[in-house]
Formats: sequence, C-alpha cells, structure tokens
Amino acid sequence: MKNEQRINIPELGEVTVKLSSKARRISIRLKPFAGITLILPQDADIKEGIIFLKEKRHWILKNLQKLEEKEQKLTVFDENTRFASRSFALKISKHAHPKIRLQLKDGLLQVFYPANVPVSAPEVQETIRYGIEESLRMEAKRFLPGRLAWLAKQHNIRYQNVTIKNLKSRWGSCSATNNINLNLHLMRLPDQLIDYVLLHELCHVHEKNHGPHFWARLDIMCHGQAKQLDKAMKDYQTKIY
Repeated sequence: MKNEQRINIPELGEVTVKLSSKARRISIRLKPFAGITLILPQDADIKEGIIFLKEKRHWILKNLQKLEEKEQKLTVFDENTRFASRSFALKISKHAHPKIRLQLKDGLLQVFYPANVPVSAPEVQETIRYGIEESLRMEAKRFLPGRLAWLAKQHNIRYQNVTIKNLKSRWGSCSATNNINLNLHLMRLPDQLIDYVLLHELCHVHEKNHGPHFWARLDIMCHGQAKQLDKAMKDYQTKIY
C-alpha cells in the first residue's frame, strides 16, 4: 500500500492510514481537525489494521465526542479580534439594524451585528466565520490557480485540474490522476509558505509518497529550504483561527 491513504470504515467514517518506519505496533491517533489516523508498521497488513479499528470502535467513538468538543472551542470573534489574509482585514462593529450584515470592499471585510445581540451569540459567530471563509474562497480562487500554474511552468510540471476547497485538516492534496486540491485557508499564510504548499503538491505529480526522492526533489524546488519551510508550517493550523 501507499505510505498514506484514506479509507472509509462503517460507523467511523474516513480514516487516514499511515505506514511508519518508526512504528513497532498498530496504533490509533485522534487529533482535532485531523480525525482518525491508523498507524501501521511497514510490514503490517492493512487488513490487520481494519480489524484493530473495529475492535477499538467503542473507544474511538467515545473519544471522537471529546475531539468534537475541542474542535468547537474556536476563536470567539469580537471588535478586538485581529484577522487578515493576503488581501483583506476583518472589522466587527455594532449597528442599529436588526439583521447581521456583511460587506467586503477595498480590502476590508466588515461585519455589522445588532446592538441588542451579544457578539458571542452563535448566529453572529457563524455569520463572521461564513464571511471569512467565503472571502477567503474568493481570494483563493483569484490567486491560487494562477500562482500554481506559474510555479508549475517554472519547474516543467504538468498537472490536471486545480480545485479550491475548505479542507478540514490538510493544506492541499494531489490525486493519483494529478488533480490538485488546495485549501482556501492557504490565504492566511505568508507568501513563502503558500508557495511551499503549492510546490509540495506539484512535487506529488512525480512522487506520490513522502519518501527520500520526494524530499530531495522538493528541496531542489525550494532552493534547499524544504525542511525549514515544512517546520514553519507547524505554526499554522487549517481550522483554528
């Protein structure tokens, strides 16, 4: 099997399966916004892993509830929140009207909410998140496909299609048929890290795993900075903002 793949397990949903040279036994890892990861030693059979998952089903379901609770502990946006992407900043204000209003203009995403409603109210927070994600989506669609095409041309790499998505736990992916998915939350990253993710996925056009050949190729594409850039990515998360 590949070093990493995704499978669907009844009752549990999508599970990421990873082969690890460091693993000595089959194990399960649960992380916020990353869901369920099944870790297998290099010599393990995926069928053994699936049996293990099913045996631990009750434990997984119990802990998935705790995981969801952690995921709900997101930023509460208010008038003091500082948030910015490549092209817009967020401003939250009260207004006299009874409805919440969004406006994206001249590099400013403005959210107006009723003065008689607390900013922490679920409907206000949901609208703010919706406004941010849709603004990021528009920005990402304007910027990322063109940037990906430019980088691909520089490195003589051909891919199929590019899609912008609100991915839950990944910055991007490259399919077996070389279709590339990119996370709209890339627009929250510094330009250098955006390019790193795009180059990472372009590298997967030729190298479908994260083995030595992948890292050697990516390091050349990143001018010897691949490991440093990969480490810098750990300061950012796809969903907590």
